[in-house]
Amino acid sequence: TWVFLYRAGRKMGISRDSRHKHRATGGRRKIHQKKRQKELGRQPAMTKIGVKRVHPVRCLGGNLKFRALRLETGNFVWQSEASTRKTRILDVVYNASNNELVRTKTLVKNSIIVIDATPFKQWYAQHYGVEIGKKKKSDKTEEVAETKKSGHVKAKLASRQTDRVLDPHLEEQFSAGRLFACISSRPGQSGRCDGYILEGKELEFYKKKMEKKKKA
Repeated sequence: TWVFLYRAGRKMGISRDSRHKHRATGGRRKIHQKKRQKELGRQPAMTKIGVKRVHPVRCLGGNLKFRALRLETGNFVWQSEASTRKTRILDVVYNASNNELVRTKTLVKNSIIVIDATPFKQWYAQHYGVEIGKKKKSDKTEEVAETKKSGHVKAKLASRQTDRVLDPHLEEQFSAGRLFACISSRPGQSGRCDGYILEGKELEFYKKKMEKKKKA
């Protein structure tokens, strides 16, 4: 990572300079100046799952960063359906950079997490008039119980049915009530944990990675 610890006089601090590094030839550099405020680094947020706790941090130029220490919800988008819903974060299941971040359930950008599927199931039932992920012996999808609808609404739902396609992998996850998602925001910088639901090739890729990890 870009954060480095080094000793300057009697003080220790997190600094992002390169003066302490060796030259390309392997020689040591002479340190000719002190640390600068613009080079400072801070402790990582190590955001965990829990009741929301966000601290504002005053930065250079009077700007603010929002350091999320705990978060339990976020906005996630279902890209193929162009639908975004606020939902609960349940677990951290994979992190390409460090397994320790999975063990400690730390929320960082690009972590693969598990989110609650309920808000998306409700939206799907309203938008298409079809319930998904309902446990039933014959079929996993069934039409929502008939309520009084106008002719216009019925025609609109019927027209949406023609283009309706649901990925079998996603349907399987909806049955379990949990969806795999990827975090695309930076919780330690923006104080938010937003992302997108994994679909298609990306979902297959991460499922293989997680299965491989279980076997190891």
